[in-house]
Amino acid sequence: MAENTILEAVARDGVGKGAARAARREGLVPGVIYGGNAEPQSISVKFNELLKLLKAGKFLSTLMNVKVDGVENKVICRAVQRDTVKDLPTHVDFLRLSDKSRINLYIPVVFENEEECPGIKKGGSLIVVRSEVELKVTASKIPDQLVVDLSKFEVGDTITISDIDLPDGTRTMITGRDFVIANIQAPGGIADSDEDEGEEGEAEGGEE
Repeated sequence: MAENTILEAVARDGVGKGAARAARREGLVPGVIYGGNAEPQSISVKFNELLKLLKAGKFLSTLMNVKVDGVENKVICRAVQRDTVKDLPTHVDFLRLSDKSRINLYIPVVFENEEECPGIKKGGSLIVVRSEVELKVTASKIPDQLVVDLSKFEVGDTITISDIDLPDGTRTMITGRDFVIANIQAPGGIADSDEDEGEEGEAEGGEE
C-alpha cells in the first residue's frame, strides 16, 4: 500500500476571521477537516511545512495523513485558498476518507529487470514518457507503484498502459486509448546499418 504523506496539525479552538488571523500571526495556516460521517474539525498547520508540500506539486491528488495532536486522519486536500497578492496559502480544506472512498491519485511507475531487457542488451535506451499515472483508486487499496517488467521488450517496442497490471477496482483517468508509458529506442546507427546491408545485398544480386 502507498505510504501517506504526513502533515502535523493542531486543533484550533477559535473559528472565524479573528482566530484565523491569530493563527497566521503565529506562522500557522488555518484549515478544516470535514466529511467521513464525522463533525468538521478546525485545525492549524505550520506554514513552512504546508508551503513545502505545495511546491512539491500535485497537492490536490496526494493521499495524506494529517495528524491532529497525534490523532491520524486519512485525507485528501480539496481546496487551498491563497493570498491574492502574495499567492501564499491562507486556508486549507481536507476531506476525510473512509476505506471505501474513491479518489484520484498520481501513482509512480517503476521499471524492473532493465538488465534483462533484450532491447537494452542490444544497445537500445529506455525512454520514459510517463513517470507516473493518474488513477482513480479505492482509499484502502492504493498501490505504492505501478511496475513495468522490461524483460520482454525489444528494440523499437512501445510500452503502454495495457502492459501494466492495474490493481482490482482501479482505472486510469485517461480513457479511450492505450496511452504510452515508455519505449525502447534504437541505438544510433542500427537502423542505418541494416538498410546499408540490404542495399548491398540487392546490388550484389543484381550483378549476378
